[in-house]
Amino acid sequence: MSKEKRKELVLAYKEMKKPMGIYRLRNTANGKIFIGSSLNLEGRWNRHQFELNMNMERIADLQNDWKQFGEQQFVFEVLEQLEQRNEGYQDIPDELEKLEAKWIEQLQPFGEAGYNMKK
Repeated sequence: MSKEKRKELVLAYKEMKKPMGIYRLRNTANGKIFIGSSLNLEGRWNRHQFELNMNMERIADLQNDWKQFGEQQFVFEVLEQLEQRNEGYQDIPDELEKLEAKWIEQLQPFGEAGYNMKK
């Protein structure tokens, strides 16, 4: 591959809009869930996997269940995507925070039902 073609591909990748929104990490063995938000959903799943596999997860219950049940028992699901507007101001972090709060309120992922902490 030529340097020019490589540059074009790298630039195209950087300009590509990455899906952002609200996700659920679900333990299929016990039904517990974690609700989160991200500006890059695919990247967030990769980060979860890396941190859990490296024993670096900050949520102790999630880390313990990952060790006990294994990666194959966890599913990453997109609950809602946030579309980036082409025109006008958009406070994306604020919108993501509100959407995440809505999903947490709806699904109540606390205690025996999940890994989120009450705020």
